[in-house]
Amino acid sequence: MINNPSKKFTPQRTADGSQTFFSEEFGELFHSHHGAKQEAELKFVQPTQLEIKARSATICLLDVCYGLGYNTAAALTAIWQANPYCHVRWIGLELNVNVAQAAIAQNLLDEFPESVRQFLANLAIDLKVKTEYFDAILLIGDARKTIQQVREFNFLVDAIFLDPFSPPSCPQLWTIEFLERVVSCLKPSGYLATYSCAAAVRTALIAAGLHVGSTVPIGRKSPGTIASFSAKNIPQLSQQEREHLQTRAAIPYRDPSLSDSAEVILQRRQQEQQISVLEPTSRWKKRWLSSSEMS
Repeated sequence: MINNPSKKFTPQRTADGSQTFFSEEFGELFHSHHGAKQEAELKFVQPTQLEIKARSATICLLDVCYGLGYNTAAALTAIWQANPYCHVRWIGLELNVNVAQAAIAQNLLDEFPESVRQFLANLAIDLKVKTEYFDAILLIGDARKTIQQVREFNFLVDAIFLDPFSPPSCPQLWTIEFLERVVSCLKPSGYLATYSCAAAVRTALIAAGLHVGSTVPIGRKSPGTIASFSAKNIPQLSQQEREHLQTRAAIPYRDPSLSDSAEVILQRRQQEQQISVLEPTSRWKKRWLSSSEMS
């Protein structure tokens, strides 16, 4: 049985009927209020083309900030619906295992198949699962440290789910140094997906060698981001998005030692923005707002 960590976490219903938690530490919901399950499927699973990749005998996944488990649950469901015999090798990074345990204890993943729920319930307790078709390890701790373990395993993946709290709330996991290490785990043919379209995040992914494009917005105007070493299946950014990458908003978060606090990282970026010769982001916004009003 899971020790009851659920008292700390109160489910909140999202627009698609699925539920998520609110993080007191970061001051944010774990998922978009437009839909936790929908976000997992449309911003992470579909853009990384897992149903196509499932045609292979084996598929490898890295879930950065596992949280409640929605992204992995949606991924396993899609993979095994496409190919019940696909062997999934999986590593997840998570700071607080109580989140995953609370999600299981409060039945938040009940919309997914029973086999998937059982695997993730076992994972939340034992931090590992090994069966004929699922080989998984959940690493608990600061992802800046546990990503080093993933690299030491020489674990190269077909898809990365990048799902930390927002850059202003958790800049530690959006820095150019951290994302470089995350991207080093991606296969040449793999995809990285994230809900964020922040210019600073896209700049860091580009610096790590990826091509970036936008995914379909879910319940709001802002899209997510899909990235890969190859530009072949990545949609081109619009002119507005390309120009955004030439503004001060695109200055990345930096954490050279991979150990700085959020406050230090934010302050470092703010100082770099203050002396930057790049276009102020406010001017870019005003220009495109005027353009949209005229059209």
